[in-house]
Amino acid sequence: MWTQKEFSLTARTRGFHLITDEILRQLPELASYKIGLLNILLKHTSASLTINENADPTVRKDFESFFNRAVPQDEPYYLHNDEGSDDLPAHLKASILGASVNIPITNGRLNLGIWQGIYLCEHRNHGGSRTLVATLQGDTF
Repeated sequence: MWTQKEFSLTARTRGFHLITDEILRQLPELASYKIGLLNILLKHTSASLTINENADPTVRKDFESFFNRAVPQDEPYYLHNDEGSDDLPAHLKASILGASVNIPITNGRLNLGIWQGIYLCEHRNHGGSRTLVATLQGDTF
């Protein structure tokens, strides 16, 4: 069985945001999958997705601090700055982290580790709402 849905996330400020629950609210069909995979694609080039710590919010703050140091704004060698000084750094960060995640489904639930959650990594100062495509594939009950 295959299911595919496209939906928008609530707009968020720049930073790393836990979005697991928001995604699950959009996918009630997940409960009917005995075994399978969920692929989530973020349809943007200046934000990204990753899976990491879901309990301590300081992890997400540390991620933002690290990536801002690793990929700083306003470098004189950046040519692409059509939309501001955060434009090219946002594209670089998005390429480093990636635009999709794959998660196993077991007995109607995402088979994530107890301390894992899905992050939206917003790399723009004013990124706005972000669109996801969620594709479920597997055997249903």
